[in-house]
Amino acid sequence: MIPIEYYLIISTILLFVGMYGFFTRRNLLAVLISVELILNAVDINFLVFNRFLFPEQLEGFFFTLFAIGISAAETAVAIAIIINIYRNIRNIQVNKMNEMKY
Repeated sequence: MIPIEYYLIISTILLFVGMYGFFTRRNLLAVLISVELILNAVDINFLVFNRFLFPEQLEGFFFTLFAIGISAAETAVAIAIIINIYRNIRNIQVNKMNEMKY
């Protein structure tokens, strides 16, 4: 059986890579991928803590499936918004979003 620390290390790495990408990237798609990495880190934590604290119950698994469904819907809406932004200003860089104000 794999120790809980290994799962938590992977989850922590995913969280910090996602945070780094969110704060440093200028492309909206890269920011979206970074948010997805953060959500995957949270899902790993739900599964790990459910498995090690309550091994015979499935609440963590169902909550993770629900979170994956919500993040898939969020991704679909975000990609639709990004496509609409690209159609209007022909750019998906974060620093060019000022042009949409006027």
